[in-house]
Amino acid sequence: MSALEPGIERSEEFVVEGRLLTDVGGTLGFSVLSTPGMIGMMERTAAMLVHPLLPEGRATVRFEVCVKHVAGVQEGARCTAHARLDEVLDGRKLRFAVEVMAEDGRTIGVGTHERRMIEAVPGS
Repeated sequence: MSALEPGIERSEEFVVEGRLLTDVGGTLGFSVLSTPGMIGMMERTAAMLVHPLLPEGRATVRFEVCVKHVAGVQEGARCTAHARLDEVLDGRKLRFAVEVMAEDGRTIGVGTHERRMIEAVPGS
């Protein structure tokens, strides 16, 4: 597992659309990036960072998310999700720093995310 070294990073650009949106039950009158959508993009970026480096037959799953959604972006905005691997513990616990930034440089969300390495066995 030597390829999984703290400090590796990945960024992914995305457009705020589709399943990433909420209008807070119609109370806003327009659609914005939902908190679950933001977290999903953080998680995906972390998972995709380590996936090509995992041993054969292994995958990662979410274990913990601790983030703050500090600003909003409307439908159609361009954002970037960023993940940095900060720690590898017990050969299977992966801790990341994660954030989402708007195209204009504003921080939309920031926090930490932990994934656990598991055996990727279909049907189990």
